[in-house]
Amino acid sequence: MNDATILHNIRTQTLALLAEVTSQPKPSYTLDGQSVSWESYLAQLRATLDWCDAKLAGGEPFEISTQART
Repeated sequence: MNDATILHNIRTQTLALLAEVTSQPKPSYTLDGQSVSWESYLAQLRATLDWCDAKLAGGEPFEISTQART
């Protein structure tokens, strides 16, 4: 499995988690001294998605256009 495939898999999994979290939003809460922040979790998922997009964009083939003059 190459890096691009792994990044695509991470992106797909992250999108699925984002869909799940946003379809049934929950409030942040503290229970027995442990805090759960859904906003932070959502922000982390979005950051992961942005990271994957940047890595995938950086690995795509590109074309450089030049013009010669005499």
